[in-house]
Amino acid sequence: MKITIDSNSGAFEFECAPSEAILRAGLAQGLALPYECATGTCGTCRGRVTAGGVHVDWNEAPGYAKLKREKGDILMCQARPTSDCTLRVPAKIGRHANSETLPAQRTAGIKNVRRLLQDVIDFDLALSSPMTFEAGQFVVLENPAIAGGRAYSMVNFERATSRLRIVVKQQSGGRFSEWLFGGDPTGTELGVFGPLGAATFQPEEGKDMLCVAGGSGIAGMMAILNRAVREGYFNERSGRVFFGVRTLGDAFYMEELAGFVAASADRLQVTLALSHEPVARATHPHLPSIRLAGGMVSDVMVRAMAGSYPNTVAFTAGPPVMVDAVLRHLLHEAKLPRALVRYDKFA
Repeated sequence: MKITIDSNSGAFEFECAPSEAILRAGLAQGLALPYECATGTCGTCRGRVTAGGVHVDWNEAPGYAKLKREKGDILMCQARPTSDCTLRVPAKIGRHANSETLPAQRTAGIKNVRRLLQDVIDFDLALSSPMTFEAGQFVVLENPAIAGGRAYSMVNFERATSRLRIVVKQQSGGRFSEWLFGGDPTGTELGVFGPLGAATFQPEEGKDMLCVAGGSGIAGMMAILNRAVREGYFNERSGRVFFGVRTLGDAFYMEELAGFVAASADRLQVTLALSHEPVARATHPHLPSIRLAGGMVSDVMVRAMAGSYPNTVAFTAGPPVMVDAVLRHLLHEAKLPRALVRYDKFA
């Protein structure tokens, strides 16, 4: 079926099967439609149906809260066409800049499940076809037995890879999370759509790096650091990483982060912020290159980064409250340009 998008930058057309979400079909065909989560939670991919009809898969999606359903507003990530249709999308859109990283639908089998903590696991996804992605991007995972998709950033970074590494923190009441932690998911085949996201690291920008993460939000930062260290980025630039957890026992990927510090000739600093535990020493008891600080990670970052923002690109991910606090400071107090403050909100 033909989808026509009437946008602030002109009209665009693409084909969409009745079984496809309009957002996914457009993205896969190279149209840079607006979105953030691609799972129905954020409301960014809104459009208004002005001709034709659609079927909405998830009527209770949180992203519908600010939309005017009675006027034909939909979330493109939750809508499938029932006929040729026209959508008014109130945004400037264009074509995807890199054909190598166009999102596509794949399948993948879960392998190498590792329990990092009681409530944190990571695992590999063996993809049905290779994927090229930018460091900092994410994919949407779907289990056919559970309604809806869940967005997760890649921990690893490779070009044309057949393996993705994913980290998941257990969420109370989350059906996908409860399924993962309720038994051994090894061998289960999932749907994978991606790569997605704009919170990406571009080495050619040549700026100092700031990463602020809470909990499993460290995932995309690991991919960014992986690429930066591999390409010798810290030979010329500096980096600061602030990773927030409740207690020292809640920290993970510590050895990997210490390895990044060692490989950067000390031009990369990593600080672990402990929000619910007194900090009795300046460094990690087993990994002295990892610094320790007490307090919420956003507050720790503000104190440590005072006056250190010029020529910096910033990345943040984690719980929405934390991300919002970091964004407020970076944009309104540190006065970083919006283009240099990068994040993706999944929740």
